[in-house]
Amino acid sequence: MKSLKILQTLIISFFLISCVGKSQNKSATNTNKQNIIEVYDFHTTNRCVTCKSIEANTKYTLETFFAEELKSGKITFNIVNIDEDGNYEIAKKFKASGTSLYLNVIASEKEKQVDLTAFAFTYGRNQEDFSKKLKNKIAKQLEKL
Repeated sequence: MKSLKILQTLIISFFLISCVGKSQNKSATNTNKQNIIEVYDFHTTNRCVTCKSIEANTKYTLETFFAEELKSGKITFNIVNIDEDGNYEIAKKFKASGTSLYLNVIASEKEKQVDLTAFAFTYGRNQEDFSKKLKNKIAKQLEKL
């Protein structure tokens, strides 16, 4: 009988501890994701020249025109291979099934995905046009933060 009470106490303690930890993690996640822009470059394992250019030109644009925002964390750049098992959920969130470029604008704890895939393929192999237009698109979103 005494063993049963000890076991019940342990189970209840474990449950309470696990619940407290989850709520703390959730609030920490929310505070870190306010008023930022996440740039996502999705791709598959096998990539064409245009797909590689989209990544290179996005990186160039961010490092050239938004270096301070990258450094401060106001903008993040994420390169995601959707063929890797661990990336299924993020690809599903953005409905990315191949090469795709997205801005995930997080303001006041609300997320808005901006699909730039058509833009990226149209200008992907022309660094000058790509950078100029991407810079303007990101700057517009920064104004909304």
